[in-house]
Amino acid sequence: MVQKKRLAAAFAALLAIALIGHSAAAQQNSITVFAAASMKNALDDVDAAFSKKAGVKVVASYDASSALIKQIEAGAPADVFLSADLNWMDYAAQKNLIKSETRVNLLGNTLVLIAPKDSKIGNVTIAPGFDLAKLAGDGRIATGDVKAVPVGLYAKAALEALGVWASVEPKMAMTANVRAALILVARGEAPLGIVYSTDAKVEPGVKVVGIFPDITHPPIVYPVAATVNAKPDTAAYLAFLRSSAARTIFERYGFVVLAKPTS
Repeated sequence: MVQKKRLAAAFAALLAIALIGHSAAAQQNSITVFAAASMKNALDDVDAAFSKKAGVKVVASYDASSALIKQIEAGAPADVFLSADLNWMDYAAQKNLIKSETRVNLLGNTLVLIAPKDSKIGNVTIAPGFDLAKLAGDGRIATGDVKAVPVGLYAKAALEALGVWASVEPKMAMTANVRAALILVARGEAPLGIVYSTDAKVEPGVKVVGIFPDITHPPIVYPVAATVNAKPDTAAYLAFLRSSAARTIFERYGFVVLAKPTS
């Protein structure tokens, strides 16, 4: 009887060690990606495809690029940073938060003006002097914070180039990230919004009523890089982002793929 108890205890101990080892291995077999909010739908699909192929779990955190890089700077554990503009990736490089040799300009996007799906506002031509303030009426124009959030930075640059910033500034409803602005318009809480075309594509509650000419703002570029503390599996993930499989997904969601393919 005593011998059986000893064997049972030994077996339980071995099982516990095995489970701990399995848990540690599972923990190592995962990477954390901090990505711009506008990437969510497309990147969720890309991450699922990568996990299926490589057996590596991807934990993604989405928010404004400005918020994410500040979290990384404060010590948040991330293996990959995928920004919606070049400025915040430059900031990451200056602060030695990324491995600059892994940096790649991955995707491009388009800036658009949206309205609720049932809005009476029809298609408009966005050109210098475009009276956006009049179009908004008594309502607000939703976009990201124009001082930090990439979509807000692009929006302000475009409105300044069009010569209408002074008239619309009091009407701006600035949000923490682009998806928050998208929701305001989808719910009818703002009659207009400035977001990326890919955001409008995934939200059935809005419609695109105008496209901002590329010359009115800096090119919309999404750079990606491994962080300085990235796990080994990160290299395979970055390569997968440039694969033909990932390209198909990104293009399906409306992104322009800028990076040269790896396969």
